Parts: sequence; structure tokens; C-alpha cells
Amino acid sequence: MRPLKLVPDNTNIDFLRWRWVALALSIGLIIASFALVSVRGLNWGVDFSGGQMMRVAFSQPADVPALRDRLEKLGVENATIQQTGSAKEVTIRIPLEGSANPFMQWLQGTSAAASEKDVGAANKVASQVRASIQTDFPDAKFGAVESVSGKVSTELFRTGSLALSLAMVGIALYIWLSFEWQFGVGALFALFHDVILTFGFFALTQLEFDLNIVAAVLTIIGYSLNDTIVTYDRMRENFRKWRKMDVQALLNQSVNETLSRTIVTSLSLIITLGILLFLGPEVIFGFTAAMFLGIVVGTFSSIYIAAPILIWLNVKSDSFVPKDESGKKSALPAEGFID
Repeated sequence: MRPLKLVPDNTNIDFLRWRWVALALSIGLIIASFALVSVRGLNWGVDFSGGQMMRVAFSQPADVPALRDRLEKLGVENATIQQTGSAKEVTIRIPLEGSANPFMQWLQGTSAAASEKDVGAANKVASQVRASIQTDFPDAKFGAVESVSGKVSTELFRTGSLALSLAMVGIALYIWLSFEWQFGVGALFALFHDVILTFGFFALTQLEFDLNIVAAVLTIIGYSLNDTIVTYDRMRENFRKWRKMDVQALLNQSVNETLSRTIVTSLSLIITLGILLFLGPEVIFGFTAAMFLGIVVGTFSSIYIAAPILIWLNVKSDSFVPKDESGKKSALPAEGFID
């Protein structure tokens, strides 16, 4: 039985023909993502904003508007009520007062005394909410209550941001040393493209942004990097072999030669993540959505961002020509091929 091939061996798609269209699309999406994050902001989870989150299970479908009115009568502002996987279960998030934006909280600083005061106030409000719900719904069951102080949330935001930044910078330096500086810049821009589009998606959908999403973004960076390095490694091999080939044609050939691996890997992950999106538990929905989007945009950036940027950064056909003892590049063979 012959194995199934999603990409034929003689595939020769002119990907770089559409590089300007892809660049315009990417820049437009990046600008839109920045605008969404600036205007709408992110729906920070308790991990970053601080506060308390409780899960409540009712014996009948939950009336979310009535619960919201009840909280407003208690004086609880900015509380978020969301139904989980069942219509009978809801999640109530009570943020700390004045801690909606962890970035501003980080800049302003949070003292230990203020943190303890905020936690005490949040505990008091959570107790009032629980007592009020149990008054009308004595059979309501409360799950574990998650509590994060303002100081802890600020520290989590700082370390999470630092992890993302160091990961991207370290990756760029690694590729710079392994290939050429243009490859490092191309990989860094592709990673920046993937990350900022993920942030824009969460600003648009207002899905909760917590530490699980930071883990998803780091995973996206790893996947996108792996896909980009595989393509870059094939480009380096072809640069060493075909010295007289046009750069655009060489890059197209390299992308086509690695296309089968890219399609199979990405398609396998997309199918798995797609099943989790529709059938998986609610608690990992945000993580799964981030991963699904990241795989799609990561595959796109490896082909239409990481490759064309080498042309724009003026990578030449002799970039990987070996140097002789005097430091000068060796003469090219007549047939333009080097073993």
C-alpha cells in the first residue's frame, strides 16, 4: 500500500510571489492588535489582576443577569460572571479594587500592607456574596476559592513578561550565531508577529488572560521557532550548494522542500486542538484557543514572514561561501554547486 502524501514530491509553489500582500496583511493585523489591546485591553485573570474567583454549582440553570443584579446591590463592582461547561455552573471573579490593569499596578508598586488590606477586603466581599447566594439557593455548592493578592499578581505579571521577552531575545541570538544576523532578525520578527496577534485575539474576544495563556504563548514561540529553524536550515544548505541560483528562487525551493513536514506537523496539531476546542473542558478553552491560533499564524509567518524578510535584508547568494585562510571567500565553482 502506497503511503499517503499530502504534498507531492515535485511541488513548486511560488510563495514569495505574494510576499508583499502577506506583508501588508501582517502589518494590518499587527496594527489592529495594538489598537485592540490599547482600546479594549485584556481580560486579566485573577493571576494578574488579583482578587478572588469562586465556582458555584446550582441545582437548576443559573440566572446570570439575576446574579449580576444581586452583586450590584451588595456594592460589588466590576465582578465577572461566566457560565462554564454546564448551564448550572458559573464562575464569579471579584477583582481587587483598583487593580484592573496589572501593568499600571507594576509601575506604581504595591506595598505589603496595601496587599494585605486588599486581600482582607476581598475576603469580606466574597463572604458576603456567598452568604447572599446561599440565602436564596441553599442547595448551591461552592467549589474551591482562588485568591491572589495585588503584590503577588504584580510579581506574576512582571515575571511572565520577563519570560516572554527573554525567550524571544535568546532565540534571536541563537539563530544569529547559528546562521547570519539577517536570519536572527527574521526569526525575531516572525515571533513578534505571532505573539502580538495572539494578544490581539484575546483583546478582541475578551477571553480571560491568565498564567495558562502565558504558557500557551511560550509554547507558540517554541513551535514557531522550530518550524522557522527547519526552513532556515534547508535554506542554508541550498545557499551552500546553489551559488548562481536567484535568491528568491532558492528561498522558494527551500520552502517547498520543507512544505511536507510543515503541513503534516501543523495539520496534526490543528486537528487535535480543534477537537479540544469543541469537546474539551472549559478550564482549558483559553489555552487551547491560543494554541490553535498560534499554530495557524506560526505556520503562516514561517513561510510568508521569515523567508521574504531575508530578501528585504539583502541576503546574498554568497552568504555561506566558506572562507580561505586569508579570510576571503572562496571562488565559486563554475557549475555553482558545492558539496
